[in-house]
Amino acid sequence: MKKMSYKGFRHLKYSIAAIMLFAANACNGQSPKVEESNMKLWYDRPATQWVEALPVGNGRLGAMVFGNPNEEIIQLNENTFYAGQPHRNDNPNALSALNKVRELIFDGTYVEAQKEVDEHFFSGPHGMPYQTIGNLKLKYEDDSEVDEYYRALDLDNAIVKSSFKKSGIKYSTEVISSFPDQIIVAKIASDQAESINFTASMDRPGEFEIKTKGNDQLVFSGLSSDHEGIKGAVKFEANVKFVNKGGTVSSTESEIQVSNADEVTIYISIATNFVNYNDISADASEKSSKYLEKSTKKDFQSIYKDHVADYRSFYDRVKLDLGRTAAADLPTDKRIEEFAKGNDPHLVSLYFQFGRYLLIAASRPGGQPANLQGIWNHQLYPAWDSKYTVNINAEMNYWPAEITNLTEMHEPFIQMVKELSESGQQTADDMYGARGWVLHHNTDLWRVTGPIDFAAAGMWPLGGAWVSQHLFEKYDFSGGKKYLDSVYPAAKRAATFFLDFLVEDPKTGHMVVSPSVSPENIPYRFHNSAVASGNTMDNQLLFDLFSKTIKAAKILGDEDVLIKEMEAKLALLPPMKIGSWGQLQEWQEDWDNPKDDHRHVSHIYGLYPSNQISPYRTPALFSAAKTSLIARGDESTGWSMGWKVNLWARFLDGNHAFKLIKDQLSPAILPDGKQRGGTYPNLFDSHPPFQIDGNFGCAAGIAEMLLQSHDGAIHILPALPDDWDKGSVSGLRARGGFELSIGWDNSLPIKIEIASNLGGTCRIRSYYPLEGKGLKEASGKNSNSFYETPQIKQAIIHDKANVESPDLKEIYEYDLETEKGKIYTLKNANR
Repeated sequence: MKKMSYKGFRHLKYSIAAIMLFAANACNGQSPKVEESNMKLWYDRPATQWVEALPVGNGRLGAMVFGNPNEEIIQLNENTFYAGQPHRNDNPNALSALNKVRELIFDGTYVEAQKEVDEHFFSGPHGMPYQTIGNLKLKYEDDSEVDEYYRALDLDNAIVKSSFKKSGIKYSTEVISSFPDQIIVAKIASDQAESINFTASMDRPGEFEIKTKGNDQLVFSGLSSDHEGIKGAVKFEANVKFVNKGGTVSSTESEIQVSNADEVTIYISIATNFVNYNDISADASEKSSKYLEKSTKKDFQSIYKDHVADYRSFYDRVKLDLGRTAAADLPTDKRIEEFAKGNDPHLVSLYFQFGRYLLIAASRPGGQPANLQGIWNHQLYPAWDSKYTVNINAEMNYWPAEITNLTEMHEPFIQMVKELSESGQQTADDMYGARGWVLHHNTDLWRVTGPIDFAAAGMWPLGGAWVSQHLFEKYDFSGGKKYLDSVYPAAKRAATFFLDFLVEDPKTGHMVVSPSVSPENIPYRFHNSAVASGNTMDNQLLFDLFSKTIKAAKILGDEDVLIKEMEAKLALLPPMKIGSWGQLQEWQEDWDNPKDDHRHVSHIYGLYPSNQISPYRTPALFSAAKTSLIARGDESTGWSMGWKVNLWARFLDGNHAFKLIKDQLSPAILPDGKQRGGTYPNLFDSHPPFQIDGNFGCAAGIAEMLLQSHDGAIHILPALPDDWDKGSVSGLRARGGFELSIGWDNSLPIKIEIASNLGGTCRIRSYYPLEGKGLKEASGKNSNSFYETPQIKQAIIHDKANVESPDLKEIYEYDLETEKGKIYTLKNANR
């Protein structure tokens, strides 16, 4: 093969033969061939920008690996390194202005109401940005031309590898982020002795100090930034130790020099002074040094072995096979470019498992939940500060947690809700004179709960209501009265806030949230005024919060008078409305614009992730919601397309859901350099810029196309697209503690295995008749309490609305009485 500079790889034209030759030549005993694993992102050139680099993570420590043959860059993150320090952002002036704002809203003077909110409800600090630790750079002495270049992220083993040849010598690099050892480790090897020579240095966009310790260790430290009047006080220290086989390691004041080594292992330990959201009294240096001291007692292979065993105990729970075509042999970036035009079902499986990989890598028990970029960020001031936007984005990060069998990864988010239920109590009291706790549309490491930004986005006090849904979601899939008891106080206090905050609408007599907005959208007729009352999503969220809290109270035997209050307020919430053009209204009034293509589709929350809207129980609302989503269109930001995959799955339209996946798996970077919603070369989701929620949302949507369990039964292959006519999935979870494996051919379910972890009735819904031992035709209400469906009010339908009944496939429903710990097998009755 003709040699070329690595800079020339960007312009390489592909053929299957050339690609396979790249793969074959790259194998040197440590770097894998393309065909060895189905689940790899791979490339034939190094990353030249951050969204081409490959991520590793252990929940706390993240790294982006560029694979540069001349100067390797490993960009580093630690998930508690945020600007500022513990603080609050409440504005007590809101309380005295609250009644006036409500009067203005009920009088229809929305612009004036929004001006009052902007003036009195915001305090100044708008949350602190998540910040990069910095970069480890390895400058190689040999800058000759590169041949046989290959790099990959192996999802099966959570490792990034790269290999290349220079001057006839083959080099390889392997990088992991180990949860058991709380360390990032890189191993550099070659096929010739005494051939590894590089200089190691570190830097970052902000201020830092760097020194060497002994002749083989870098000590890199710094302080988080000041931001919006809050002094930066998070300290970090990174200790990077170089252990060589053969050759020598030496140091200057700020660099490490490796000369003539056979192999080098690099141990990267990072820690901060963070203890919890109101305590930063830890010793970052001591913590980092302890992690390093412990890990350096083990060689790379020992750390890797423990890392793989830990990681695969989660990752291996779910397998997805949608088939494989020749397109799967192309580099991943090329597959993204070609996906919408060709037949590459394996890319969907890869993207699905990449989403699960990212959740394992970004969210581990005992740590912080995944933020807007997971744990990967190379900037001091990333877009939207890379915080937690809780009017959808933070919740979307955890949509795959239960259904794709990663319930442990849900725990950091559950813990954050508990912490917010503490910090949000003062906000509720100071700003609204209410009991319980409140959260607006954004928070950060410091668990701020006051509104941020401005009224049109930030005057949304429903954050606590939405994040609390996850407390119940985890219970619905796993069961466990002890768990429910542990989270119930946070949910109950969230509901208690709205007992005080709800106010009677003088026009309708309903109890409404006021002031509020429909997240980030503005009715077209009100001159940029978004503040209103009784918005559809607010009502849907409170319906869920009250209903689920009341149900939990019954399970736990809580007879507090507050539960009676919740039942009374629940009965007074507004019903959903169908507007003049047959749409599900987003607002209490018929303000929807059929030409509105806004990225948020908040009012369809009732379909997904909630289950208030159903094709079988509420067909008129189901059709109206579909009318609304069609009007919004498909093309949007990346995370919005991820949400729409789930919505179209709930509409039982697999082909449309798959069309959204095609839109999502299209290049985010256009030939002219402009960016759009889609997917970056490293499979990161593009808003743009990078937001990880689209990865998680789409992974959940793929699962939702194959299995649903929200509407009174477990629905088998509810939204299977024509393109996925043959395949299999194993390990998906359903509510009530069931775990399913499904094989299908010619779009027909062939074999279904159901593992029952809790016992009880398993009701199965299918488009095709099934048979199996113990299976009987379903009748009446499902007796399994996890499958109770919400009893919502009759929708109010505009007299001009034309609402058609949904066109639904015939369904078969069966009941199977299960015992805890047993596995049941069902088959297609017609085969």
